[in-house]
Amino acid sequence: MMMIDPCRACSLFLATLTALTLTAQSDTTRARELRAAEIVGPYRSGVRAMGDTLGAVLMAGKKTEVITPAALDADLSLNVARQVFAKVPGISVWENDGSGVQLGIAARGLSPNRSWEFNLRQDGYDIAADAFGYPEGYYTPPMEAVEHIEVVRGAASLAYGPQFGGMVNFVMKKGVADRPLAFETRQTLGAYGLFDSYNGLGGTKGKWNYYGFLHHRSADGWRQNSRYATTTVHGGVRYAVTPRMRLGLEYTRSQVEQQQPGGLTDAEFAVDPRSSSRARNWMVLPWNVGAVTLDWRPNARTLVDAKVYGVIAEANKVGFVKPINQPDTINSATNDYAARQVDLDRFTNMGVEVRVRRSWTAFGREALLSTGIRGYGADNHRQQQAPGTTGSDADLSTTGDFAKDLDLGTRNAALYVENLFRVTDKLSVVPGVRLEHIQSRVDGRINTTGTGGIDSGERTRFVPLFGLGSQYQVTSSTQAYANFSQAYRPVLYSDLTPSATTDVIDPDLQDASGYNIDGGYRGTLGEALRFDVGGFCLYYNDRIGAVLKDGVNFKTNIGTSVSTGAEAYAESDLLRVIRGRSTTTHLSLFVSYAYVNARYTRWNNPAIAEDPTKSIAEKRVEYAPENILRTGLTYRDKHISATVQANVIDGVYTDAANTETPNAAATVGWIPGYSVVDASFTWTLSEHISLTGGVNNVMDEMYATRRAGGYPGPGLLPGMGRNAYFTLGAKF
Repeated sequence: MMMIDPCRACSLFLATLTALTLTAQSDTTRARELRAAEIVGPYRSGVRAMGDTLGAVLMAGKKTEVITPAALDADLSLNVARQVFAKVPGISVWENDGSGVQLGIAARGLSPNRSWEFNLRQDGYDIAADAFGYPEGYYTPPMEAVEHIEVVRGAASLAYGPQFGGMVNFVMKKGVADRPLAFETRQTLGAYGLFDSYNGLGGTKGKWNYYGFLHHRSADGWRQNSRYATTTVHGGVRYAVTPRMRLGLEYTRSQVEQQQPGGLTDAEFAVDPRSSSRARNWMVLPWNVGAVTLDWRPNARTLVDAKVYGVIAEANKVGFVKPINQPDTINSATNDYAARQVDLDRFTNMGVEVRVRRSWTAFGREALLSTGIRGYGADNHRQQQAPGTTGSDADLSTTGDFAKDLDLGTRNAALYVENLFRVTDKLSVVPGVRLEHIQSRVDGRINTTGTGGIDSGERTRFVPLFGLGSQYQVTSSTQAYANFSQAYRPVLYSDLTPSATTDVIDPDLQDASGYNIDGGYRGTLGEALRFDVGGFCLYYNDRIGAVLKDGVNFKTNIGTSVSTGAEAYAESDLLRVIRGRSTTTHLSLFVSYAYVNARYTRWNNPAIAEDPTKSIAEKRVEYAPENILRTGLTYRDKHISATVQANVIDGVYTDAANTETPNAAATVGWIPGYSVVDASFTWTLSEHISLTGGVNNVMDEMYATRRAGGYPGPGLLPGMGRNAYFTLGAKF
């Protein structure tokens, strides 16, 4: 049974707020539902809370945000996450290549590594390599193609899956409803050879709605040896079979070829952060995502949402991956470079999800029931550590055998049920449960010796997760909310795979488990202030790691961490406050702040159990900045919108032992905090033409956000220096 003592204060906070909830909108009155979701304000904020429902899923009592990228003065050409997610308090970002190819975000002390603590989705379906065995997001849609982004914190674990971080869903643009053909284009030129071209076409004709886009982005890169090219093609059609039933089909193809400049030592970073000693490292990412969808309202009380989806993709890497303090030198015997290492991953996954929302009567009031089932299978063929060519291009051919050749797979089935009960006209309570069944397997070999074969068989487990949310409508425009939801992290492929024949996997290795508690108060005051202020507690038990036991590396559950803190967002239209409703210009100030106290509370390492001075208990969780502050000022009138944004981020430790001094290979050690200022504008020349531009990192701050032990490093990875861009946009 889970212990909750580390979060007793948060539990009391939850218990208090459970007495407060919001009256849910009528299931049959769409206009009321939309008004509640928007909490309409006097200016374009670009972020809002969700209403009580999101399609067939219940969102009452949950910490939620909806981001509209087009309403922000953000650099969409480079998917700049610190700008896109600026008004979502507590989002930490890894910025290590400036390409916008991969999104690295997290919250509440979790790791931003390819956003793997979030359940990443596009139009409601999984897009990661394997949602359970390898949940890394190698593909990120171009923000120019995204209508809005839905963010749900840890309470997403019941409806979407068990990730501790929650869910991030990229909702793609659809064809306009009022005409059969509409065209939009955005052409961007920027520093360091940046060229970004986005072209979309869509519309509605009779019962058909369609939208497609072609996107290409390429650049030489801010650092040496960091050029890249990415091309994304997307098409989607929806057909109204009847006024109550709509079928959809969509497909996305992304192709990325990216040079990786590697990491730096701390001394090299201090001299020239743009330098690189790796000219032959590449990553190649072909990614295919497709889905068939059904949206059906058989009657006014029932909504059915069904999706069948799949991913066929690869994550391929070639390069010299020795520690960064070892030069990629010329081979004196052949007067040529040494052979590079080739690593290949091929992913195939397929899933089906069916959700139903139905209204019924309880306590003399309308209640909402949401239930769903999921079936999912994923297979990964992993080949690593083969000798490649001695060249410098993105050649994935090999000259010998792969040392590692593994077949890995996941099978998953799940059922969830949540129900919104309206206890009073203002009070709503949302209990829920999710039943998860997971099978994981790994077999193959980890080297070419006779003892290199492994066969883990299958790991099968059944995991129930429980949750409880609540809302209270304090005023007509403000609400209090609170939620408790259990979560877990399944054992990953890497956890089941020994790195050497002498390594040992604990036969009793358990999935990590825990829960999220959060609560707060949100809404609008008058017409000039929007806010969301609250607290949280994240309990993360049975974290997985390697310890030294009996002279060998022993992979087991090493301990527990707890993250507690506060998240706050507020935005006010200052000119509206001064001049009143009649003003035609706006000057809005926003502040997004999070305090995160993420620490280890228990350490199971048997090798140091007798030496408490080596314990990591009470040490800070790696890559968890204690303070994350983003604030910005936006001026907007009929034709001009301009924003200045500041990002102030605390320093982080990069290992659980909280090593202060960086090692020679720059893979561990303290990373100092930093402050980055961005400035951007949009000039609407006419109904059809606009000009957007800006300068990222105006003060040319030299900073880093992570260290890597392997790809894309090893070593310290700098963020991007000052760079400018200009975009010409048109819609017809």
